[in-house]
Order: sequence, then C-alpha cells, then structure tokens
Amino acid sequence: MPSFKEQLAEKLKDKLSEEELKLLPTGFQTIGEIVILNLKPELSKHEKVIGEAVIELLPRSRTVCVRTGAITGKYREPQLKVIAGKDETETIHLENNCKYKLDIKKLMFAKGNVSERARLSRLVASGEVIVDMFAGIGYFSVPLGKLSKAGKIYSIEWNPDAFYYLNENIKLNKIENVETFFGDNREIVPKLIEKGIKADRIVMGLLPPPKDFIETALSISKKGTIIHYEDILSSDESKREEEIEKTLAYFKEEAGKKGMKVELLHVQRVKGYAPKLEHYVLDIKVI
Repeated sequence: MPSFKEQLAEKLKDKLSEEELKLLPTGFQTIGEIVILNLKPELSKHEKVIGEAVIELLPRSRTVCVRTGAITGKYREPQLKVIAGKDETETIHLENNCKYKLDIKKLMFAKGNVSERARLSRLVASGEVIVDMFAGIGYFSVPLGKLSKAGKIYSIEWNPDAFYYLNENIKLNKIENVETFFGDNREIVPKLIEKGIKADRIVMGLLPPPKDFIETALSISKKGTIIHYEDILSSDESKREEEIEKTLAYFKEEAGKKGMKVELLHVQRVKGYAPKLEHYVLDIKVI
C-alpha cells in the first residue's frame, strides 16, 4: 500500500511542483477527528490545498491543522492553525476505552504516553488513595478512575482551561471516585493533609521534570507510597544511570528532611523526547 506521503503527492501532483511534492510530510497526528500536520515553510502558500487533500485521504477527519510554532506560555499552549475543514478545534479523543474532550488549540495531548497511562492503571491495588498533582484534562485521572480499582483520586490542576475539561471528562466517562481541585498543588496538598489524607500513590505527570514539587509529593506520602516521577534522561545508558542516581539522591535528600527513606522500584521508558534524550518515569517508593 502506498505511504501517506505517496498518496498525498498523487492527489497534489497537478497543484505542486516536483520539488514541493518532495517536501510533503511523511506522517500526521490525529486527535479525535482532527489531523495535525508539520509543514515545511516552503509549503505554507499551499497549506489550504494540502489540507483539503488530507481530508479527502482521511474521510473520518473533519479538521486539519498545522503547527505554527513551539509550545509556549505559562500553560504550555500548542501553536496551531486550522487550514482545512471545519474551523472547530474542540474534539473527543478515544484511548484505552476512555474519552478525552479537549480544545487542541489550548491544550496538549501526548499520544505517545498511551502505554504509560495504561501501565499506571494496571499497577493500582483495590482501594488505593491517589493524588494526581498535575491532572491536566485527566490524562491519568480518567484511566485511573475508569480502569483501575482505586478508592479515591484527588486531582489537582491550575490551568483554568485544563480544569474545565478535567471536570468535563470525569462526567463524560461517568467516573465517581475523582475529586478535583483548582489551583497550585503546593497550596492544595497542605489542605488535603489537614483533612488527614495520605496517598498510596502519587502521579507527577509533568514535563519538564517537576523537581520543585518533590517536597510537596513527599509531604502527603507515608510508608509504602509510590511516586511516579516524570524525567528526561539521556539515551546513552551510562549517562542515563548517572542522571537517575542524581534524581534519586535528590529524592533521598528531601525525604531525609522529613525522617523518611525512599528507594527506586522501577525505571520505565515512555518515548523519545529529543535528539539523544528520552522520556522516562521513575517509580519511587517510600520505605
């Protein structure tokens, strides 16, 4: 079967030059019914016809967007522009039997984290109390609430757009064991502690690595708590081991201030991140 690029080139052979056809994208990303392309600057003047051709190739799509820049701002907003189809960027994305409603112009959705979202759901024991410190639209809270046997999930988010969709997704997936909190987790977690809450499991699903929030995570931990810490590590094994030891040393230092000890349970590769860098999750246990 011809590749996506070959099929797209066939549709556009009468509208683009030979050199321009060579610059067409080799792939695309879909979130719900929306297709996202990375187009080279040389093709910007043809973006509308390219987008229309993509919709013809992918009849289930209703909107085609192009990335116009890097993720920016306090809330890490994607930079996208609609080039074809309906000028609507809100969609519902299906993954692992979970529904995620979001506006892709305002919020990110990392499809490459699909296996990690599923992995955490499998690890949860019946009745666990979970704190999701960076809940977003429910990237982890939704599958944990829907697919695991967690007892209670406390989901914290400070981005107002993400918080809106977090609550929408809890309703959309008919989840009853998630309680949401709007604000900075460094302010919310102390309030949970005042209520006598201690976590069995803590999700620190944020990149760049949320080093400044480790003390907050440990404050609501107890003996046996497992913390899932996102990290960016070298693709070189020896360098990666050194980086892991450095992160673990920092965890031990912060834990020691609270009279606690921690150990590294598991290192999970999630996906590639950048040249010579990879996205990992460190599973760290309070002992």
